[in-house]
Amino acid sequence: MMPMPSYAEKVKQLSDQLVQIQRPIQILDAIKWPKTIESRFFEQGAKVLPEIDDDYYQQQPLSFSVSDKQQQLIHWISSVKRSLGLHDPLGKILRETAEQYLIVLDLLKNRGQPKFLTYSRQLYGSARDHLYGDQKTLFELAERLCRIFSLPSAQRLSQTHERNIDASTAVELLKHRLTHYFTQGEVNVILSDGIVSDASAGGDSIKLNSHSYFSHRDLQVLEVHEGWVHVGTTLNGRKQPYATWLSVGSPRITAVQEGLAVLIETLTFSSFPGRARRISDRVMAIDMAERGADFLEVYRHFVERGLSEGDSYKIAQRVFRGGQVAGGSCFTKDLSYAKGLVETVNFIRSAITAGVPEILPMLFVGKVALEDLPILYEYSLEGLIQMPTYLPALFRDLNGLYTWFGFSSGINLIDLDKIQNYFQKLFEHLPISHFSRSKPEDTELE
Repeated sequence: MMPMPSYAEKVKQLSDQLVQIQRPIQILDAIKWPKTIESRFFEQGAKVLPEIDDDYYQQQPLSFSVSDKQQQLIHWISSVKRSLGLHDPLGKILRETAEQYLIVLDLLKNRGQPKFLTYSRQLYGSARDHLYGDQKTLFELAERLCRIFSLPSAQRLSQTHERNIDASTAVELLKHRLTHYFTQGEVNVILSDGIVSDASAGGDSIKLNSHSYFSHRDLQVLEVHEGWVHVGTTLNGRKQPYATWLSVGSPRITAVQEGLAVLIETLTFSSFPGRARRISDRVMAIDMAERGADFLEVYRHFVERGLSEGDSYKIAQRVFRGGQVAGGSCFTKDLSYAKGLVETVNFIRSAITAGVPEILPMLFVGKVALEDLPILYEYSLEGLIQMPTYLPALFRDLNGLYTWFGFSSGINLIDLDKIQNYFQKLFEHLPISHFSRSKPEDTELE
């Protein structure tokens, strides 16, 4: 008689199965636009909607059968219930992950259709959603960030880093930077023609747009955002002995991934105002599209606000990929940056004030949602979940992080409006400094 598999072995078997089932489900690949669409848009004077419609998506078939994948996931969810039971904590995380993939399949089935927005909102939310535990909406947060990061002083600071490094050189420089964090050969940095932004990460690779130019500050951002966070959490997930599903992620983990990446940029002083402005710009663009604006209206809005034509196109493209350029349907994933930043910061503050800062390294254990972390931490104490191998220094030694966010939580008790009004009077007659600079740099890193 064969011995019954242990709990850990059951978790590994189910995890490996889910990793295999989800492998071909690639949202961004299924909705991407070719470079020729952008070229044609500007050849027509940026006055005609991009030539993307329902027929375009129908001519871009998925690499798998949606109905077959649905059946695989439904069958797999039943297996989780039978194997781990209805109330098992890890089983619940696994089921919720698979249920998200079912929504993703509905999303991809409706590319170019009004219902694409319905499923996008289920996965990523809406610009008018309230921040967790607060009365403010993402849109209201974005409005405030827009004001801060659009001030003339923010523009002056952002324009001090010239983008003069071609993509091939940037690949080599970024590879070198990452050797200080990762084991030699574990991370690939490659050129790509098929991404919307200047750079993106997937699996153990970072792709740089072969048509883009970069500054040294851009490479610093890419090192911590794409490298430490996106690739680092993938590799930490792959090193899990049992919870191998942590190496991949459904949209339920997107907010933590993007919010944590933006936070790390900030804590390492890698970011700059022009880049930070993209967070609010994307929320504003999504809100316009959700309210019915077409591609041209969103594009013109950002041109009129002083962004370059190239940057304005990229923002609009990110929002309308998979949706309808004539209005009525859009892709809301880019809300994850603002939403994830706020939620991750509040999670860190809460962990510190609750007296459990030791949970914070779990943010890097793999592809996780915030609500997963207490469960994963408990299982790490039992040895089923392995602590992250690749971990930024400020999360390895928590003293500085604890002090920073401890002060931050305390300062929140102060009426900042009155304090800021007091200091504002001191600044009223200061002369404005000027930096030598060229035109504003485009900054559309993922």
